[in-house]
Amino acid sequence: MKSIYVMICSALLFALSFSSSAYASNKDIVDTAIAAGDFKTLAAALQAAGLVDTLKGAGPFTVFAPSDEAFAKLPAGTVEDLLKPENKQKLISILTYHVLAGEVMAKDVVNLHQAKTVNGQKVKITVDGDKVMVDNSIVTKSDIPCTNGVIHVIDTVLLPQ
Repeated sequence: MKSIYVMICSALLFALSFSSSAYASNKDIVDTAIAAGDFKTLAAALQAAGLVDTLKGAGPFTVFAPSDEAFAKLPAGTVEDLLKPENKQKLISILTYHVLAGEVMAKDVVNLHQAKTVNGQKVKITVDGDKVMVDNSIVTKSDIPCTNGVIHVIDTVLLPQ
């Protein structure tokens, strides 16, 4: 009886570990980021820029997603200023600098030296051992699958020239 109980508990824990994953592959980029809980600022910025529907679209997209901690590194007041309606175009430029058209997985990113972003500018990509950098930002988690692309988490907000 005890071994059956242990088997059932083990099976439930195993099933829950997959079904409650914050990075569920059955969600689009926006819903995956929201479910993760570490991208509240990014979600607010996408909303203010009017880009939510775009990143919920068919894609595929590759998003270098700055975490809330990455946004917190910006000078005080920067995020609040960018979220103002009069700064919408600047916000769009910054956010689209984090997006590549197409799905680029980590194994492909490491073979690139640069990549053209949706805003038209190129990001610099460097690899040093197991560390991948996009401009001055370190990729902290890669290959988060989404129904319309992939997310790579970065530790610093990318700023276009």
